[in-house]
Amino acid sequence: MQAGRLNRRITILQSGTTRESTFRTDTKGWVPLATVWAEVQDMLPSRGDRLAEGVDIARKPCRVRIRYRTDVTSDMRLRIRSEEYRIVSGPVELGLREALEMLAEQVTPEGVRP
Repeated sequence: MQAGRLNRRITILQSGTTRESTFRTDTKGWVPLATVWAEVQDMLPSRGDRLAEGVDIARKPCRVRIRYRTDVTSDMRLRIRSEEYRIVSGPVELGLREALEMLAEQVTPEGVRP
């Protein structure tokens, strides 16, 4: 993986609980796991990708590559350009533990189109 291609900072989010400071209650949400350099490519998936993975073009799909990590799973989210994305496909190992690649799409509130 070429370091020059990793040109964006993204945050990997995992499901967890946070303590709300005003009322001191625990709330479920997405907490940061790590902030890493990534290569983010906006994309229009092929018809096969849309059918197999259920990708909605209106939700801004993208392909994300990061350096290899063992703690990234498909039930996590990514924060890219202050927008949250859910991992739709992957992460898939590239090379001999050189990088991870995943397909992600923007998360929007139910019923609201981006």
